[in-house]
Amino acid sequence: MTISILDCTLRDGGYYTNWDFDNAVVERYIHSIEKLPIEYIEIGYCNLPSAEYLGKYAYCPKFLIEKFTHLTSKKLAIMVNEKNLPANKAEQLLSTYIGTFKLVRVAIDPQNIERALPLLQTIKAMGFEVAANIMYMSKWDEYADFYQKLQSLNKYVDVLYMVDSFGSVFGEDLRKIVAKVQENTTCKIGFHGHNNLEMALENTITAIDCGVDFVDSTILGMGRGAGNLKTELLLTYLNKKKDVPVDFNVLGEVVSTFSELHNKYKWGTNLPYMISGMNSYSQKEVMDLVQNRLYSFEQIVKILDHRKHSVSANTLPTLPLTHFDNILIIGGGKNALNHIDGIKEFVKKNKNIALIHATAKNAIPYRDIPIPQYYCVTGNEERRINNVVGNKEFNGMCVYAPSPRQMETKVPDFAIGKAFELASFDFTDNYKNSCTTIALQLAQNLCAAGNIYIVGYDGYDNEMISEKEMSLSSENLTLFKSFKSFYSKQLISLTPTSYKELHIQSIYSLL
Repeated sequence: MTISILDCTLRDGGYYTNWDFDNAVVERYIHSIEKLPIEYIEIGYCNLPSAEYLGKYAYCPKFLIEKFTHLTSKKLAIMVNEKNLPANKAEQLLSTYIGTFKLVRVAIDPQNIERALPLLQTIKAMGFEVAANIMYMSKWDEYADFYQKLQSLNKYVDVLYMVDSFGSVFGEDLRKIVAKVQENTTCKIGFHGHNNLEMALENTITAIDCGVDFVDSTILGMGRGAGNLKTELLLTYLNKKKDVPVDFNVLGEVVSTFSELHNKYKWGTNLPYMISGMNSYSQKEVMDLVQNRLYSFEQIVKILDHRKHSVSANTLPTLPLTHFDNILIIGGGKNALNHIDGIKEFVKKNKNIALIHATAKNAIPYRDIPIPQYYCVTGNEERRINNVVGNKEFNGMCVYAPSPRQMETKVPDFAIGKAFELASFDFTDNYKNSCTTIALQLAQNLCAAGNIYIVGYDGYDNEMISEKEMSLSSENLTLFKSFKSFYSKQLISLTPTSYKELHIQSIYSLL
């Protein structure tokens, strides 16, 4: 077989695991790949240190690579990102890998080809094979003299990879692009397809028929956003059509190895990824929306459609401020219900107090308390508030994040004239679509001098939690820290919580 297959499961799949993989999973993966007709294994990224936590396959420390060299005879590859690696730091970062990695792939924005040349030259001079992975393939024709600029890569690049970042290229377009690339390059050509429109296999077959030399795939298609071409699907095709020998028992073993991860992270295409592919939207942005607990698929589609048509979120009147002695924020945890009798007694004892529902999840038992009540609205909270109101008259106020918001705001009929937005977020630049962000800013605006009490922010201490719950916990903790630091003010939890940034005071001590 003249085509070289590069499996990039550990690198592209790391977008779901934060580049942490269980050692047993990786060892079973390597054991299987060793017996399959795959020439290269891309271990992960090689990055300069970052302020955020990234797992070992985002840094590929030397001890990890040395382990791989003893586990497999396959050629090893690694990826660097051109935008994050200045040419003058490349040797410092990569010199330790000489003699271990065969191929270094450089992810390059198509607008930065000329800027990338010194980096490519440096890596080539170190003795590595070099691949230039030029992203956003579906947009190449928009850039002036793009194909002519590819000629400058021939001196430093062994493989020029066409990367269908949005998974939006069709076969007829792919053939034209390959022909233009072949006209302007003397190096080998590769194709990396994403699967937003479920075209990864068809496009890879087309690329092979057009004479490319390298193709990428991942086990079960594990990869950023909608994922990639499935290695098992590619090998099945090559076995049938190209007589490539494949041990299907081994292939089945490695597929089984990653099945648990697939069940957990559920990568693959869906309607938002399809729309993003057709409109060349950022994979990261759509992936964040899909994984975000706040938005339904319907809402994500609306967000994407508004962006396509440049629809901006409509503004609402700024919330008029009333000043209260105390504020009580009600979260979505069980303790907001477990201690509801004590909470209601506490409210009775505080004459100038308002309730802020960070979520309407627990709002129904509080609905008839005759004090001002505010509902924080974003994403799925609109539906929850509808359930709270039911057939009753709505006596609260809906409060939205400041403009501009992710999507056009359609105020429910019951809330017309009772819907407002905040003027700004002062204490944080993060999580601007979070109900907790809205609740904390609103509480401070309404009660700058008094106490801000919290119930129903239970946390997840000593519990088995999902990825979404883990993300929510991290988000809340970050917001509590930012609030405390910015305002030099304690947030007081009246019910049990595992959030260490909250000051705890039993509600029963105040009755």
